[in-house]
Amino acid sequence: MEGEYRGGGGEIESIIISEQVKINGILTPLTLSADGKLRWTERGEKCLTVEKQVLGFSTEGSFIKIKAFLERETGVYCGVGGAGIRGIRLRKDFLFEPISEESKTSLCQKLQECIDSYDRPKRLFIIVNPYGGKKSASKIFDEEVKPLLEAADIQYTVQETQYRLHAKEVSHTLDLTKYDGIVCVSGDGVLVEVVNGLLQREDWASAIKMPLGIVSAGTGNGMVKSLLDEIDEPCSVSNAMLAIIRGHKCSLDVATVLQGKTRFFSVLMLAWGLVADIDIESEKYRWMGSARLDFYGLLRVIRLRKYNGRVSFVPAPGYETFGEKSSFHSLHQNQADDLKVAENCYLGPEICMEDLEWRSLDGPFVSVWLHNVPWGSEDTCAAPSAKFSDGYLDLIIMRDCSKSSLLTVMTKLNDGSHVKSPHVFYLKVKAFVLEPGQRADDPSKGGIIDSDGEVLARGQGAYKYENKDLMTYGPLQITVDQGLATLFSPRL
Repeated sequence: MEGEYRGGGGEIESIIISEQVKINGILTPLTLSADGKLRWTERGEKCLTVEKQVLGFSTEGSFIKIKAFLERETGVYCGVGGAGIRGIRLRKDFLFEPISEESKTSLCQKLQECIDSYDRPKRLFIIVNPYGGKKSASKIFDEEVKPLLEAADIQYTVQETQYRLHAKEVSHTLDLTKYDGIVCVSGDGVLVEVVNGLLQREDWASAIKMPLGIVSAGTGNGMVKSLLDEIDEPCSVSNAMLAIIRGHKCSLDVATVLQGKTRFFSVLMLAWGLVADIDIESEKYRWMGSARLDFYGLLRVIRLRKYNGRVSFVPAPGYETFGEKSSFHSLHQNQADDLKVAENCYLGPEICMEDLEWRSLDGPFVSVWLHNVPWGSEDTCAAPSAKFSDGYLDLIIMRDCSKSSLLTVMTKLNDGSHVKSPHVFYLKVKAFVLEPGQRADDPSKGGIIDSDGEVLARGQGAYKYENKDLMTYGPLQITVDQGLATLFSPRL
């Protein structure tokens, strides 16, 4: 039955279907409106918004079970009721008994049509990293992710990673036609591996369009925090999963880090100096969880290092006064030939570096930090002005800085106000060149270049210098491809 309904605010809603149902044996009309609202009467008017609150439904004998995911609050629903704890959600089922089999069939049909209209994923490939963070990803999947997937009637395939770069190998060979998205139950590192695997495929142009989701199960969880913070939601597994289930998407910039023939594709950050040292050297304290970063950060401030070197960048409009005017110099004599290798995979954005307006800064540096999204971890708002798809990276630089001033700056990382410090350069850049040098206090030792938690290069004498890394400790360049990748997003 179709018709109209006048809501509590006086607005008129178009009704898709209205059927009589029993709730606890009491007869009441159940309506579904064209804007996706389910309404009924049960000790007052009740309402569920299908798009935001309904995961799915099932039939059990003569009943229809609506599987909902609601913010914890004292009333029901559609924004009606007492104040709750924002972002804290609970599963709740609602049982309706239509008065006839025909009525049940009609309701199920219209409900399914309404859910299908939101373009939600129906088949997901789930990558679980059981070794990241506090090694709780498998438990998080079993206890929190799996029940929501089943409630939403989403089919899924699970792959646990067995070793470093396993997720990259999996995404490189995965039959993407079988899935509507790839979800990483992990920290940010597995997401980065997946992006690198997709971009090294021969069909990279279509592969990178695969929507990617991430559920917080690592140490930092910067990407999930950045996504959920945009709508002022807490960084939780349930909120991350709801964003994936709802199926909304946003574009994400991808940065190409290039050194000779070697490429690495970054979606979160690149660091050299203090931040990289904290991120990588604190791995010995991984058992502490995210607290390891704060603990080791204090140690590194007490024994502060400064690095000689040079950074060059192409500033975004409005940031042209930073640094000194300079020009681009190719890092490798045969770079043009290097770019011809592996032509079947993604090579990075096509940018004529020589034609850009370059600026530069010389060290010594305490820290050089590039960010693609606002949050580096759940409690570190590294780049408060960063956008997911603006075509720029946010550059945060600290040069010469006293230990007391540095401690003050670091205490402001949780809200992003550190960028207002006179000791911090904060700007947006389109392209970037890093020429890393040695420690100012000990020229025999170099630093660490870290991108998305992956060590790209270590200078002689650096932490675990004996390890074989992707690149050498020398000049590298970074360019940005606007909106290349796609994320499941909580935003409409």
